[in-house]
Parts: sequence; structure tokens; C-alpha cells
Amino acid sequence: MNYAIIGSGNVGTALARQFARSNIPVAIANTRGPGSLTAHATELGGSITARTIEDALKADVIILAVPFRAHPSVAAARPDWTGKIIVDAMNTYGIEPAELKGMASSEIVAAAFPGAKVVKTFNQLPAKLLAMNPAENGGRRVMFVSGNDAEAVALIVKLVGDLGFAPINLGGIGQSGALLEKGGALLLQNLIRQE
Repeated sequence: MNYAIIGSGNVGTALARQFARSNIPVAIANTRGPGSLTAHATELGGSITARTIEDALKADVIILAVPFRAHPSVAAARPDWTGKIIVDAMNTYGIEPAELKGMASSEIVAAAFPGAKVVKTFNQLPAKLLAMNPAENGGRRVMFVSGNDAEAVALIVKLVGDLGFAPINLGGIGQSGALLEKGGALLLQNLIRQE
């Protein structure tokens, strides 16, 4: 299984730090090209490789760490995403509910990536917390995972655990934002599962 992060902003960088900390190889790409990421990849360590978006999209697991409105441009790179796992690490900050048309944001992402298995995770923590070591006070910071394909969810649950978080499977992507929508974002950021 190989991994790529699309986006090198706060969330993409925080995720790259977790991959580096766990010594799990990952490609990172942005629209400015690999030259803009070379120093960044060097600072993070040998398991992080700067790539073009085209090369990064060859990975088995593609983590979207771009602004929500940017995901259609990533999706447009291929007509068929069969065989790929797309990890939706995006949030809908600044998106009006009417724009979502009553759907969970991950359902919209799934429609944009035909054939892909979409899994939602890495979105509940602000980038600063996401970048920190998940081990805290004798436990691990909780990370929620949701998706409609059991095999894809199991693979991402394993990845989340390998990155040091305590994964909790919430079920299908239609429920993925339910906890955040209930106004519990601050509480969700501070959940630690004791070992």
C-alpha cells in the first residue's frame, strides 16, 4: 500500500509530519509542483517525497488535504478512480449548507471521484493538534474514521493506528459529519483513549 497527500497547507503538512514521525513513506504534492516542496520534504525526513500531482495520484491511497472547493479539480485528473482509496481530510469551512444540498460533504466527494472508495478521517482536529504526537497522558488521541466500504475503512483504520492515533469507526460516510454538526468540535479534539 502506498500513500500520497494532495495539499501542502497546514493540514497536509501536519499529516506529513505524522507520516515522518511514524516512518511511513508518503508522497506529498501541490499545484505549485515538487520544487516548492523540496525543502519541506528534506526537513521532514527521508520517508517524505515531493512529487507532481500526476505522480502522487498513482498512489493506492490519496489523502485530500486541500480546501473543499478544490477537490473537483483533483477529481478532474482522471475519469475513473476505480481501485483507489480517497481519504477525505477536508472540512467545509466557509461553505453554506445550501451548497451541500442536504448531503454529507464526503458524499459530495464520493460523487466527484467515480469508482473510488472514499473514507473520511483526519478532519476533526485543527492542524496544530493534528501535527502533534498523538500519544498523550498515557493514551492516544482519538481519530474518527467513516466510510461505506468495509475493506477500505479497515485499511484506513490500520493507517490511523499506525500513525499513532486511536481510531474509532463511525460507520458510513453519511454520518461522518454528524458529531461535528452537533457543536461538539472542541470536545472531539480532546478525546484521549487510554491504553
